[in-house]
Amino acid sequence: MRAEYGVRMAVQEPITGFAVAVVREDGRWRCSSLDQGALAELDAAITELGKLRSTGAAFGLLAIDDEFFVIVRPSPRGPSLLLSDAAAALDYDIAADVLDVLRVDPPDEDDDAVWPEGDLEILSDLGLPGAELQVIVGEVELYPDEQLQMVAQRCGFAAEFAKILDEI
Repeated sequence: MRAEYGVRMAVQEPITGFAVAVVREDGRWRCSSLDQGALAELDAAITELGKLRSTGAAFGLLAIDDEFFVIVRPSPRGPSLLLSDAAAALDYDIAADVLDVLRVDPPDEDDDAVWPEGDLEILSDLGLPGAELQVIVGEVELYPDEQLQMVAQRCGFAAEFAKILDEI
């Protein structure tokens, strides 16, 4: 995908972090871990989330290398996505993949500003309006896992999220 931008990385270090699937069905939240491959490739994350059989809301929370996070929400029309830091596309394939899908050019290498790209309203139907998600994303002194814990708290699945993080 990155050939369009010429960003392809030669050899990528192993990626640390976590990928968690979140499902709300019949008024109950359930969290489960996704395969670690979901941290490296957006297609892998979407495929993993697509395997979840749910009549309710389903989305993925990916925290990558203590640097940024991605929220992925599959739908028949294509995934809704939020990348917490567009500049991550300069160093990470998955972030570049997100920008590709969003049809957004990556920032210049000289630009050190942090800004999100994608759908800030991605979880608004689950109790997290875009304005509040913007505030969470703007908390740049926090690590991505801390930001995602705030997301979980605001949406109402903090206990389930904490439990799965303890297991990972």
